[in-house]
Amino acid sequence: MVTRRLGTSGPEVGPIAFGAMSFAGYYGSAEDAEGIRAIHRALEVGMTLIDTAETYGDGRNEEMVGRALAGRRDRAVLATKSSRGAPDYLRDAAQRSVSRLGVDHIDLYYLHRVDPDVPIEESVGAMARLVEAGTVRHIGLSEAGPETIRRAHAVHPIAALQSEFSLLSREPERDLLPVTRELGIAYVAYSPLSRGLLAGRIRSLDDLAPDDWRRQVPRFQGENLARNLAVTARLSEIAAARGVDVASLAIAWLLARGDDVIPLVGTSRADRVDRNLEALTIALSAEDLAEIDAAAPIGAASGERYPTAHMPRLGV
Repeated sequence: MVTRRLGTSGPEVGPIAFGAMSFAGYYGSAEDAEGIRAIHRALEVGMTLIDTAETYGDGRNEEMVGRALAGRRDRAVLATKSSRGAPDYLRDAAQRSVSRLGVDHIDLYYLHRVDPDVPIEESVGAMARLVEAGTVRHIGLSEAGPETIRRAHAVHPIAALQSEFSLLSREPERDLLPVTRELGIAYVAYSPLSRGLLAGRIRSLDDLAPDDWRRQVPRFQGENLARNLAVTARLSEIAAARGVDVASLAIAWLLARGDDVIPLVGTSRADRVDRNLEALTIALSAEDLAEIDAAAPIGAASGERYPTAHMPRLGV
């Protein structure tokens, strides 16, 4: 399997990453045992970048990932995230994550959101000290804006930016990818299926469990949902004409954005891991890409991608 690199000097990873967040209950109930099976299968098929965070299940997700990697640590590139950017918090949070994960170091440590109370230089300086101490190998940012990325990279090389990017969230093509490419930063694209909208299985809000977090997201509500499903329907027709499903088409489109883009695909079932790899077999021609662009241009999505309360911390 052809690999992709985290930054200019980071490790090589599989072209598709595995996201463990769904096992923290955001999209309804999920079982740790199934999560462990899914991670095992991901490693078997070359999805080596395994992603979690301290906030997923208040640390329980990290513990599950740690159990899954027992005896398999050398096959994984392990990423987790700190929820706050204060230097003391970062130092202690990294140690807590190492303990929960049952490892001696974290391969990629992200600042989950830019801390509004701490200059980014102080946060990245603290993360750089974690690299010097050997607790962390490489550092990343999540949902940071262009100017913040530049300021952070001036303190210590940033290996990866993790931010939302999909056929229903294409704005990074305008404001983020030019910066990450200039600085040699990998782009880890989370929610490549737009939280299931591009998976082809959601037809109405009733398809979501009562405790599913997506019920709070504007894109899944009322007319927004109807318009977004219309975009998915157009993409599904393009996929069907090529003999593939729309989810595979959406991931293949991201892979075609460039070798610096790594789709981060979450799944709640081990048997879906192999389906995600089908995207690697899809070669999109210039004509295919033009048709996809026409069906889902930048700005095609309706509604914000997060609840209103979350928006101020995105892209800052």
